[in-house]
Amino acid sequence: MLTLEWESEGLQTVGIVVIIFASLKLLHLLGLIDFSEDTVEDEMEMATVRHRPEALELLEAQSKFTKKELQILYRGFKNECPSGVVNEETFKEIYSQFFPQGDSTTYAHFLFNAFDTDHNGSVSFEDFVMGLSILLRGTVQEKLNWAFNLYDINKDGYITKEEMLDIMKAIYDMMGKCTYPVLKEDAPRQHVETFFQEMDKNKDGVVTIDEFIESCQK
Repeated sequence: MLTLEWESEGLQTVGIVVIIFASLKLLHLLGLIDFSEDTVEDEMEMATVRHRPEALELLEAQSKFTKKELQILYRGFKNECPSGVVNEETFKEIYSQFFPQGDSTTYAHFLFNAFDTDHNGSVSFEDFVMGLSILLRGTVQEKLNWAFNLYDINKDGYITKEEMLDIMKAIYDMMGKCTYPVLKEDAPRQHVETFFQEMDKNKDGVVTIDEFIESCQK
């Protein structure tokens, strides 16, 4: 059973931990983290997909993955997603397998939107690689920037109490019966109020990225 200390002051990091942990499972379910010693083709096979990924060299320069890792990632991505893109329903299906004891639909929606950087309703191989590069190998600053983007649902540069509450409720719904002790119904809102007391330094009712990063680093 996955156990979390929900009453601790560090709960604001739970979202980040869940993102990283669930992303690893996402890779596993897509067949993308079996970095075996099998021989991989020197060039990506792109002719059979409708979406063409950017040049391998460009992705290698932009991400924290090696050329061989990118080749293996793309091979698995293409096998699981022949169209070359992942839609939101795929995200929801994967997370429902990872968290069968809860309802992960809303969290998967928020996470999909965070990966879908150009907001076109699909996650391309490039989107996926760049997001995973940050989550798995990015600096603390990069991970926190990415997490802020997740919490900033409407992408206006601020996190409101309503946005944080939506994310928290989604996380609680996803964890389902795996929380200990059992959460009270008003626990998400109480935690959001606690977070804002710590994060909203100038008490203007919203959290900026600077306030978010400073609070999480502490």
